[in-house]
Amino acid sequence: MTDQKELVPGIEHFKTYKYSSVDKSPVSYYILRHYWNACVNFLPIWLAPNMVTLLGFFFVIGNVALLQLMDPDLQGPKYSWVYYSYAFGVWAYSTMDNIDGKQARRTGTSSGLGELFDHGIDSLNCTLASLLESSAMALGPTPMGALTALIPCLPMFFSTWETYHTHTLYLGYFNGPTEGLIIASAIMVLSGVYGPQIWHEPLADLIGLRSVLGSITFVDVWGPLLLGSFLIGHLPSCMYNVWEARKAKGLPLAPVLLEWIPMFVFTGSIVAWLGSPYSSLLTDNHLCLLCLTLSFVFGRMTTKTILAHLTHQSYPYWTALLAPLICGAVLVNLPRFGMSPVSAQVELTYLWAYFVLSVMVYFRWAYVVINAICGYLGIQCLTIPEEKVKALQKQQATEKLK
Repeated sequence: MTDQKELVPGIEHFKTYKYSSVDKSPVSYYILRHYWNACVNFLPIWLAPNMVTLLGFFFVIGNVALLQLMDPDLQGPKYSWVYYSYAFGVWAYSTMDNIDGKQARRTGTSSGLGELFDHGIDSLNCTLASLLESSAMALGPTPMGALTALIPCLPMFFSTWETYHTHTLYLGYFNGPTEGLIIASAIMVLSGVYGPQIWHEPLADLIGLRSVLGSITFVDVWGPLLLGSFLIGHLPSCMYNVWEARKAKGLPLAPVLLEWIPMFVFTGSIVAWLGSPYSSLLTDNHLCLLCLTLSFVFGRMTTKTILAHLTHQSYPYWTALLAPLICGAVLVNLPRFGMSPVSAQVELTYLWAYFVLSVMVYFRWAYVVINAICGYLGIQCLTIPEEKVKALQKQQATEKLK
C-alpha cells in the first residue's frame, strides 16, 4: 500500500471518485444517446469497459496502418473502400468511446481508472484520427495537412485543463467528440463517393456566387475554420468555466493561466520545427511519423493532468518528453544561429529516436500507474473478475424471468 501511494501520490482519492460531466450537444441528447444505449446492449457482460475503449482505439490504429499502406504520401487513396474504412474506423472509435462508460455502469465497474484510461486514449487519438482526415482530403505532407492532423490537441488540452479545475468534463453545444467526429466521418465518406478533389475545387462550382467566391476552395477556408472553431467556439467556454470554479472558491483566474505554458511550448516547438526552411520532415513526407511521435508526447502531457485531477495533486507543468521536441526545433534552426544546417538524414534519425523514446517513456509510465491503481483498488484494468461476471449473468437471467 505504501509503495502504491509513493508511485501515485493522492491515490486514496480514487476510492471517493465520482464521475461528473455535462454534455450540451443536442445531437448527443436527441439522437445519439438512443443509438449508444442500443449499442451497449450488444456488448457481452464479461467485456471490461477499458477493453471497450481500447477496441475502439484499435479501429483508428488499424486505419493508420492502412493509410501507410494505401496512401503514404497523403494524396488521397486510389480506392473508395479505403475512405469508407477511415469513416467506419472513426465512427467505431466514437461509438466505443461513448459506450464504455455505459458498460462500466452496466457491469458495476466504474472507477477513476476508467476516466484516466478513456481520456488517455482520447489524447493518443488526437493526432491519429485527424491524420486520416488529412489523407481523405488529399492535403499531403503540407502545412495544411499538419495543421489538420495536429490541431485537435488544442481543444483536448484546454478541456483537460478545464476538467482539472472544475472536476467536471464539459462538452458544449458543438463539440469535437460528437460533432467534430461526425464531420470527420462525413468528409471521409464524401471523399469516397466523389473523390478527394472535391475539397480542392472552387466552391463557386458547387454553390454559385462566383463573383463573391471567385476561385476559393474548401481547403482555402479549412484552416481558418479549424482555428476559428477552437478560438471562438471552444477556448472561451473553457476559460469561463474555470473562472466560475475559481470564483466560487474566492480565487483569481490569472495565476492558472500560467498552466498554459506546456501547450505553448508544445505548439511553439512544432511550429518552429515544421516552419523552419531547413526542415525536411514535410518535404520528405515524414508527417505520419511525426504525428505518431507527438501522439505519445501529447498523451503524456494530458494524462499527467488527468491523473493530477483525479488525485487532487498540483498541476503538472512539465513532462520530460517536451525536451526532445524543443531540441528538435532548435536542431533544424541552427543556421539562424550561424551554425551549419543538419542533413535530412540526421533530422529523420533524430525523429525516429524521439519516437522510440516517447513510446518507451509513455508505456512504462502507463504500466506503473495503472498497476498501482489496480493494486490499490483491487481491480483489473482490461478484464472483469470471473466471479463478478457470473454474478452479473445470474442477475441478468433473473431479470429476464420477471
